[in-house]
Amino acid sequence: MNISTSTLEFLADLARNNTREWFQANKERYDEALADVKAFIEKLIVELSKFDPLINTDIKASKCMFRIYRDVRFSKDKSPYKSWLAAGISIDGRKLDGPEYYIHIEPNNSFMAAGYWRPKKEHLDAIRQEIDYNYEVLNKALQAGRWTVSDLSQEDKLSRPPAGYTAEDPNIEVLKLKSFIIHESLTNSEITKADSINAVVDICKRIYPLKKFIQEAIDIES
Repeated sequence: MNISTSTLEFLADLARNNTREWFQANKERYDEALADVKAFIEKLIVELSKFDPLINTDIKASKCMFRIYRDVRFSKDKSPYKSWLAAGISIDGRKLDGPEYYIHIEPNNSFMAAGYWRPKKEHLDAIRQEIDYNYEVLNKALQAGRWTVSDLSQEDKLSRPPAGYTAEDPNIEVLKLKSFIIHESLTNSEITKADSINAVVDICKRIYPLKKFIQEAIDIES
């Protein structure tokens, strides 16, 4: 199982011709690319369910996938379409307030990620408290997947310690994080090779201990 090279070719062409007229003229190619990625997500859900108790095969790939249409109401970029296809996989498709898996398919920018992006305040507070109490558990969870704390996403990281913590805290750089995500890039050849699903699943297995740490911090039972 893999992503077809024709899917990447369509997305590359879309990036160069991002207009409604071009998209409508190439609607059949879009439908084929969408079906290709959907089939990959369906297989990924099955594989995730084998080791993650919160993922089951009743989850619909269609509920996980993001629409290709951009919301341009408040954007200077009025391009009507995204130049990628993506999906978030969690207990309830892509709408969970909690950790999830995320796969992004885009020419020269594909990647697999998992964790919790921008947790709501009560969850962020709970995750920080868990890190404060059990930093070594987090560290071991990351090491189990051959990661380190420096691999966690630095997006939107605070410049100052969050409320309740001081600059002297030995783990303050991790406590400043506002998202708790690990990702690994996938080259065009890696995502299109015949058994690319295995590489993607391996990344997910390596990130799973971090996802489980977050689940336990916010009391999501597996």
